[in-house]
Amino acid sequence: MSGIVFRRAREADLPAIVAMLADDELGKLREDTGLPLAQGYLAAFEAIDSDPNQYLAVATEGDAIVGTLQLTFIAGLSRKGALRGQIEAVRVAASHRSKGLGRKMFEWAIDECRTRGCILVQLTTDRDRLDAHRFYGRLGFEASHLGYKLKL
Repeated sequence: MSGIVFRRAREADLPAIVAMLADDELGKLREDTGLPLAQGYLAAFEAIDSDPNQYLAVATEGDAIVGTLQLTFIAGLSRKGALRGQIEAVRVAASHRSKGLGRKMFEWAIDECRTRGCILVQLTTDRDRLDAHRFYGRLGFEASHLGYKLKL
């Protein structure tokens, strides 16, 4: 894992990112890896890339993209006007799972949040991702809130 480099994602990275998003039981039901990619992916990338409060990251090893995550920096009035970091869409390429890359990605993301002045880092995870829940607990995250979603 010493050759891992983190950088901001580029549009050319989208096929690899979408492939990682689709490479699990839940993702394969919601993502479309067909080429050319659906226009929605390109529009979302442009919106994320142009927003200074968003950071779509990739982890690379050589020329290969082996991980991805999205950081969102959320300004709020609660907690005395604190800035929060939100970590979403964390994926590790199948070839790199269970080798410590996930931990390295979270350490990098948490450091980015500290650098930006966040006072806390939060994430959401699907209720069915029990292995992920255990992983987040080992990283020091606490299951302190209950979340809800409304599909539109």
